[in-house]
Amino acid sequence: AFCRGRIVRVPKGPLIRVVGTEVAIPCSVSDYDGPSEQNFDWEFSRETDFVRIVSTWDSTFTSEEYQKRVGRGDIKLRRSSNDAVELVIRNIQPADQGRYKCSTPSTDATVQGNYDAEVQVKVISDGLSVSGSKARSFTSLRLSEGDSFKLRCSATTTSPEHTHLHVTWQVKSGSSWRDILSLTHEGKFQPGPGYEERYRSGDIRLDTGANDTYRLSVSQASSADGGAYRCLVSEWVRGADGSWQKIQEKSVEIATVSIQRTDVVISTSNVSVTERDSLDLTCNITTDRSGIFQAEVMWYFSASPDDTLSDAQLLLSMDHDSVVSDSTLISLSHVDRNSYRLLVRDVDVEDSGYYFCEAAIWVPLHNGSWHKVVERTSAPVSVVVTALEPDYDVFLNASKTPKFSDDPTELNCRITNVQDTEANIRFTVSWYYRQRLPGDDVVAEELLASMDADWALLPGDRGRERIQNGEIILSKKSADTFSLRIQWTSESDRGDYFCVISAWSRHRNNSWVKSKDVASASVNIFWATQDYTLTVEAVKLKPFFVAGHTFEMTCKVSSKNIKTPRYSVLITAEKPLADQSSPNGTTRIISLSQDSVVRLEDWTDQTRVDGVVLEKVQENEFRYRMYQTQISDAGLYRCVVTAWSPGGGGMWREAVNGLSNPIQIDFQTSGPVFNVSVHSDSPTIYQGEVADLLCIVTMEGMPLEPDDMSFDVSWFAVRSFALDREPVLLASLDRRGIVTQGRRNGSSELSLERISPLEFRLRVHGCEDHDFGNHYCVVTPWVRSATGVWQREPDIRAKPIFLSVKMDVLNAFKYPLLIGIGLATAIGLLSCLIGYCSSRWCCKKEVQETRRERRRLMSMEMD
Repeated sequence: AFCRGRIVRVPKGPLIRVVGTEVAIPCSVSDYDGPSEQNFDWEFSRETDFVRIVSTWDSTFTSEEYQKRVGRGDIKLRRSSNDAVELVIRNIQPADQGRYKCSTPSTDATVQGNYDAEVQVKVISDGLSVSGSKARSFTSLRLSEGDSFKLRCSATTTSPEHTHLHVTWQVKSGSSWRDILSLTHEGKFQPGPGYEERYRSGDIRLDTGANDTYRLSVSQASSADGGAYRCLVSEWVRGADGSWQKIQEKSVEIATVSIQRTDVVISTSNVSVTERDSLDLTCNITTDRSGIFQAEVMWYFSASPDDTLSDAQLLLSMDHDSVVSDSTLISLSHVDRNSYRLLVRDVDVEDSGYYFCEAAIWVPLHNGSWHKVVERTSAPVSVVVTALEPDYDVFLNASKTPKFSDDPTELNCRITNVQDTEANIRFTVSWYYRQRLPGDDVVAEELLASMDADWALLPGDRGRERIQNGEIILSKKSADTFSLRIQWTSESDRGDYFCVISAWSRHRNNSWVKSKDVASASVNIFWATQDYTLTVEAVKLKPFFVAGHTFEMTCKVSSKNIKTPRYSVLITAEKPLADQSSPNGTTRIISLSQDSVVRLEDWTDQTRVDGVVLEKVQENEFRYRMYQTQISDAGLYRCVVTAWSPGGGGMWREAVNGLSNPIQIDFQTSGPVFNVSVHSDSPTIYQGEVADLLCIVTMEGMPLEPDDMSFDVSWFAVRSFALDREPVLLASLDRRGIVTQGRRNGSSELSLERISPLEFRLRVHGCEDHDFGNHYCVVTPWVRSATGVWQREPDIRAKPIFLSVKMDVLNAFKYPLLIGIGLATAIGLLSCLIGYCSSRWCCKKEVQETRRERRRLMSMEMD
């Protein structure tokens, strides 16, 4: 197991070969050193001495008696790899029987292993004979598709050795031979590629008979079975290593078989018939079968030429006993021996499609039964059934056209010149609209509505909602007239209209199928329009007034090109920048609709709900009043007017909008000026304490009595160090002394009070962490004028002050520390008491010790 050396191998002998055949003896070397390509020497011996035959590296190696055969190429070396060659001897003779030695020159660093090997070759005589039928060596057969045939060949061997025969039947339909069925040298049947299923079904068999005959039986022959047939026989012998070796092979051609294919065709290719006519098709079976046979025919119909038999519809069938399946409008007849006629009466448009027939040939057996030998399907034939189209014209006219917007429009679509129509024809209409654009731009038509075969209305996308609302009415005035009426025509309805009349035909199954469409010429709906104009003028009735008086203004409206207009009015105010209640600076105060309905828009002052009035003075004149005006009402006031014209169905349609000139309310006063500030003696407090915040109002200019001024105070907090969050309402105190508090989540409480005419105090009791932040107050001053009317001044916002809430560490930890020290002291004393009691009474033990005498030690000298 631990040794390594060169190994030269040849097959294990003896090698049995047949005289006259070509012999190839392989030789290989392994486990060698040196170059990868090795050289080989071959020698031959009949008795004891070896004669040199051929070498791969020395051209002078060959002995004189082998030089001619080597020169002719009868003996040569064929290299298969760097470490393997084959000694090839063509036309081996009995004289070549003997021992053959293969040697390899050493290329190893050390000599170890074997450098040559011998093999015994035994040459036997040729005893294999292969022949065809005894009657004649080669036959020619002409068969019909579905027939059966048998071929025989004989193979014998007189070899002195124990050999086995391998018989293979082959067919040649092109340039190469194909294996059909083999009886191997091991006694096994082996079908060729593509013949496995036919071998399992028994259509192909290989039987052995007397006199060493091998019979090939083929049933249900098809066109692929045509060609030249031969019998290929090889002789095999088992070698010394137990493997089978083929020693020779012979073949003989037995017969040429031609198969006449059976075709099924329909006499015509493409057929076009007119509705109500008859369809006549003939199925022809092409075969040269001369014996007794009967055909089975089935006719199929499919909508597509690619449909299979399972997808197609079976129309009619005739079995091999000539029994035809029942049908009313379809008949199947036997014209002659190979022709079968299909007749479809009174064809319909639904009969358009593809027709094909399937035919099967049955032959009788010896026991009287019938056997199906072949089955074919024809190519589909296209059949087009042309519908009987009625001849008619379509005329469209407008019986009513609009001259103004919202006028009605009526179109009539009439069928004229009707010819060649039957009782089974029905007409329906479809209405289309096409917008007309300037230039050559093309716009696709839009479907307004259509009718199905049962005259059911199908609204399109454009007219669906208006048809459901009754704004568009579609009707059938008579048998040949259809009407489209638009109750109120708008500018978007201007354009081209046309109708399409569809003719429907009734089929055999009482269904309706559209056969023809005829479109009318288009009718243009258009009227000239002028642009709407609207002018609004605002007039201030009183040139000068003071706060507390009534403000009045009128709005006069004039319009052109609007049919019976009505107006809706909206009063707006543009406040100064510091008093904008709307993001865009405009406040909607009160409106009056075209139906004279008054509505307060953004007027939210509950104390002055009835302080504004908007009324209609004349058809085109409106008056606005504001009672007890306040200084906060200063600004620019306008009238926004919308003109409405009557639309369809009693609805009002917006025509145009107009904006008046501004009217200014400006109060020239020299009253006091108020300022607000926030103050706290202790802006930093500890949790649980009370925070005091003062809102102080200061007044400059003309002094006022305390009874002539009042304030609304609101406190807000922003819970952040920077003013980047939404403010939270804490509490508010109105001028009547009513306090309102905002919702709070913590346990702290608030109190808001007036401590002097100009000072307001906010207290936060039991402050918590979430009470920190920026706090400020917003003050709304109210001043009583000389006339006794309270005037509201603009809101004043104070500069915020930051309230910081800290935690008192000593107070927070005082009680926990005292409790902890007390508990620790109590537990320590209790532990000492338990230990003393345990050692005194529970764990006491009497110990007896020996008494020792107390004597003084003796001196060292006396030891």
